[in-house]
Amino acid sequence: MSGERTRPVAGVPGVDFTVDDVRGRFPVELEIKPLSRPVDATVRVPGSKSVTNRALVVAALADGRSRILNPLFSDDSYWLMDALVRLGFGVRADREGGEVEILGLGGRVPNEDVEVFVGNAGTVARFLPPALALGPGPYRLDGVPRMRERPVGDLVDAMRELGAAVRYADGEGRFPLVVEGGGLRGGTASVEGSKSSQFLSGLLMAAPYAREGMTLEVEGELVSKPYVGITTGVMRSFGVGVEEEGGRFTVRPAAYGARDYPVEPDASGASYFMAAAAVTGGRVEIPGLGSSSPQGDLRFAEVLERMGCEVRIERDRVAVQGPRRLRGVDVDMNAFSDTMITLAAIAPFADGPTTIRDVEHTRHQETDRISAVATELARLGADVREHRNGIRIIPRETRPTSIRTYDDHRMAMGFAVTGLVAAGISIQNPACVTKTFPDFFRKLDALR
Repeated sequence: MSGERTRPVAGVPGVDFTVDDVRGRFPVELEIKPLSRPVDATVRVPGSKSVTNRALVVAALADGRSRILNPLFSDDSYWLMDALVRLGFGVRADREGGEVEILGLGGRVPNEDVEVFVGNAGTVARFLPPALALGPGPYRLDGVPRMRERPVGDLVDAMRELGAAVRYADGEGRFPLVVEGGGLRGGTASVEGSKSSQFLSGLLMAAPYAREGMTLEVEGELVSKPYVGITTGVMRSFGVGVEEEGGRFTVRPAAYGARDYPVEPDASGASYFMAAAAVTGGRVEIPGLGSSSPQGDLRFAEVLERMGCEVRIERDRVAVQGPRRLRGVDVDMNAFSDTMITLAAIAPFADGPTTIRDVEHTRHQETDRISAVATELARLGADVREHRNGIRIIPRETRPTSIRTYDDHRMAMGFAVTGLVAAGISIQNPACVTKTFPDFFRKLDALR
């Protein structure tokens, strides 16, 4: 890994440690001991990463002082807060009190000539460039080596259509980027939707400050569509509406208003504890997350219901009771693909095959997730059929394995659930969970 991976974020008031400090608290490899009985727990999961980072960006673009309540404090949000501080925004984090205060400047980016490091945070890499186009520039954005492999060309093409001055610093189509600034003209642009919905979300959040307003037309299938709903919901909460008709999104010139914004629990993070209930035949309740949530990953609970679980989703909580034996399922997970690894990790304990479809875009995330899952499941003993856009898992008796995580937080968390049932499972590089859920293993251990 690049040494820049752990560049300190101590410049954020209220954050008195570096990302390296947090990751350094973890062992090189962590053994997961099977539970001696079914789970029976109420688990409070941290705030949603997806909502937190959208709220941080919109609050920085708003006019006045906003408070983000119950934000996620993790690698991804640290990199974003660090970037905002370097860009000149007033940011104060209170980890103990569970809030971040941001002084927004009404669509103005204060500092010029700034280098921004995004780590391996896809949301930061895709949300910041359109917002930086509003500033005086230039801004150079870079990340870890894996970020330089992840696609960004579709975002750059759309920004250029909208009048933004942006270029590649090294190679065509990849990070690092240089955003020259000078403002966004706006108008109409097409946005490719098949690789990431984050391109559309990043453009939408900056859209109110485009001189001519902005109309974005999605080309191809829009993957992970519920995340765009999260974006428009956050924008609406800060006072800006988005007109949507089919695959066409229109935002008229406007300004965000400052406010206090509460972040709900993370549905992706909740999926691991729901899965723990499912695979142990136990019960888990997640408070604060329920039918009122816009997070598409809550649909993972519906998959568990199909697998034989008893699921109750109320307005502000979800409860899962596992069955005596899980059933295999065939499911399209395009709209909630962040829980794909969670399902794959418990599939070996079902009574038949599980097929996961339409998740090709996950090959371009923290790692090639389809390939990584197929490789580690095969090492666990499962019969695995890898396809271009999915995977089929045929259960076989599990065997002791040291799970390689590929520096992907979801690989670590998903396969840790496997270890609650199968003996001899250990997780390599468990520190990678700091990307979105730093105290994951503490909460997992509390299930005992």
